[in-house]
Amino acid sequence: MKRTALRAAAAVAAVVVTGCVSQGAFDEMELAKNKEIDSLRSQRGVLDSQVQNLQSQKAELEQQRGALETQQADLRRQIQALEQQKAQLESASKQTQNQYDSLVKNLTEEVKKGQLQVRQYRDMLTVDVAEQLLFDSGRADLKESGKAVLKKVGEALKGYEDKVIRIVGHTDNIPITKSLQKRFPSNWELSVARATTVVRYLQEVGVPPERMIASGRAEYQPIGENDSVEGRRKNRRTEITLVDRNAAQEAAPPR
Repeated sequence: MKRTALRAAAAVAAVVVTGCVSQGAFDEMELAKNKEIDSLRSQRGVLDSQVQNLQSQKAELEQQRGALETQQADLRRQIQALEQQKAQLESASKQTQNQYDSLVKNLTEEVKKGQLQVRQYRDMLTVDVAEQLLFDSGRADLKESGKAVLKKVGEALKGYEDKVIRIVGHTDNIPITKSLQKRFPSNWELSVARATTVVRYLQEVGVPPERMIASGRAEYQPIGENDSVEGRRKNRRTEITLVDRNAAQEAAPPR
């Protein structure tokens, strides 16, 4: 290309010096110029293509930046929500611990006597009352000793207005005797009847009925081995559990 340009320049110089140029020299000059123009056009096309590629890359980068900024904003919102949940859980855990301490304090005498046990699991508090304190074997009528303890339990439960009180009856795996099967065909009926009896008595001592739920689990949720006397004794119990009202509502079927 440089040689062609030099030839063209020489030809031009010759024209200047001689004042005329042959047809062959002119054609050679024109051809060189056309080649130079074609080369420049080709270079311009390459540059235009590069510019388009750069513009396309720029658009993609801007799109990626927008997506990353959106993700970053979403992550900030998620972090904020998790921090709020963490704070709520810590507050709920502290509240539950305070409620547990208060409940144990109110029932200290009964706990020491072994008449009942207070347990804490996550945000739930459970009072386990032994069967022999509340009921005679195979019966669902409250004993006087059971009424005295349940009255104190009821007084302790009244203050937890944010809780639902779930009463669950449990039995061992010994079948109902034939003499009682007309009233309680199986341990299912006996466990439910006992839970209902406790609910009705707690209502009598002032616990709002709309806060209570009664159910029975018969022998199917043991905490001890049913092949021993001690294990069966542990399994015959009534559980009174404080459950967060919101959690209870979420677990309830839709209306």
